[in-house]
Amino acid sequence: MTNDVAGKASPRSARPQRPEHAPKRQAGAAAPRRTTARRRSERTAWALALAALLAGCSSSSPAPKVTEPEPQQALIKFVASEYSTETKPLLEDIVSGFESLHPDIRVELQVVNWDILDGVYTNMLAQGEPPDLLNANFYAHFAADGLLNDLGEILPDSFLDNLQPSLLSRDTYKGQLAALPYVASVRSLYYNQDLLEQAGIAGPPRTWSELVEDARLVREGGHGEGFGIDMTDNEIHSYLSYFFYGAGGGWIKNGRWAIDQPANVEGLELLKSMYDAGLTDAEPWLKTRDEKQRILGGGGLAMMISGNYFSSVVPKEFPGLRWGRGPIPVKDGQPPMTFGVQDVLVSFKTGHTDPAALSAFIQYLYEDERYADMVRQEGFLPVTLSAGRLLSEADAEMRANLDDLDGARFVPIEQPRWSNVMDAARKLGSAVLQGRYSPQSALEELQTIAVKQDVD
Repeated sequence: MTNDVAGKASPRSARPQRPEHAPKRQAGAAAPRRTTARRRSERTAWALALAALLAGCSSSSPAPKVTEPEPQQALIKFVASEYSTETKPLLEDIVSGFESLHPDIRVELQVVNWDILDGVYTNMLAQGEPPDLLNANFYAHFAADGLLNDLGEILPDSFLDNLQPSLLSRDTYKGQLAALPYVASVRSLYYNQDLLEQAGIAGPPRTWSELVEDARLVREGGHGEGFGIDMTDNEIHSYLSYFFYGAGGGWIKNGRWAIDQPANVEGLELLKSMYDAGLTDAEPWLKTRDEKQRILGGGGLAMMISGNYFSSVVPKEFPGLRWGRGPIPVKDGQPPMTFGVQDVLVSFKTGHTDPAALSAFIQYLYEDERYADMVRQEGFLPVTLSAGRLLSEADAEMRANLDDLDGARFVPIEQPRWSNVMDAARKLGSAVLQGRYSPQSALEELQTIAVKQDVD
């Protein structure tokens, strides 16, 4: 605008010029004096002329309006599984703390009960809006479909080197780090000490024959139910694993599905025979693990297999409970067996994936003090080496559990069709116990599903 004005006339050239016919002043003649009023009038005229000039220029070409661009926020949709009533407030505090340090990143948290988790993330995938982070207990079928980010490319080596190697090795699919261990647990036999003592039992059973006998003594003595079997949707695959591995079997043999192998059939036949003999809880397909723990705490159940979180959950609710822990019973002649569970984090590819934001949030989530507090309150085992050292310093039980975890057996979450096998197993638990399927035919059906899906 200033250049436009200057290009038209300078203040000096803008003054009115003397007409050519006006008489010239003689050299040496005194200049006429201007009055103060005249000078004021000229200044006013100049000001009005300049204002009119500027106004005309403004109306013809308005100055551009300068605005600051809106800051862009990275978005992380985090769907987390609900482990207890503590889960949601714990994660809300973590998210709030992270967002206060990273105002350019927004974390959209959704805490979901395990019973409806599958439906929630399946619906998100169907709508084309998958979560950036999902906390689940499997991952490989997502990886096989090309849906997941490679977390090895997102997170620094210093972070990955701090994760439990025995867990991390199960989270790789075709060279891609498809998942991260999130929390872990080891399973053991937990028992109500008063009920065992009332039945004349000195200690927990270590073999199948001892388990059957102890459950019989408890039940026949009127001391409650003997052994709790969990055939509910979220735990049946674990209970099958205890007795598959306890018989010397397992889900995979020589790199191939082997669900219907004789050892596994023998393990399921044991559970069926105990149920038929009235040595277990009455409706194993209805009462969940948490419900069975409360029954044991209240004196209605003598023994059950659960995770190490038992020790931090049940005694709080039943402070007078005398309880103990022993190994998972195995078939007579088989070596002792430890079973572990890891839940994982997976990261779906989305239209707004921001690797730097994901890396920042994940590293914040796993920082020692914060992560240690979370696993301690939820009753889990840490999956980072540094948090493991921190929590083990004054806790001999934690050290022992972490040692057991390192050599534990696991379900095959690295198999792409594990989720299909789990879904089918949920439908067969009550069918076997109620006699609609024999153990042999049920496991043959699971094997067919696993092999068919692998071929597909």
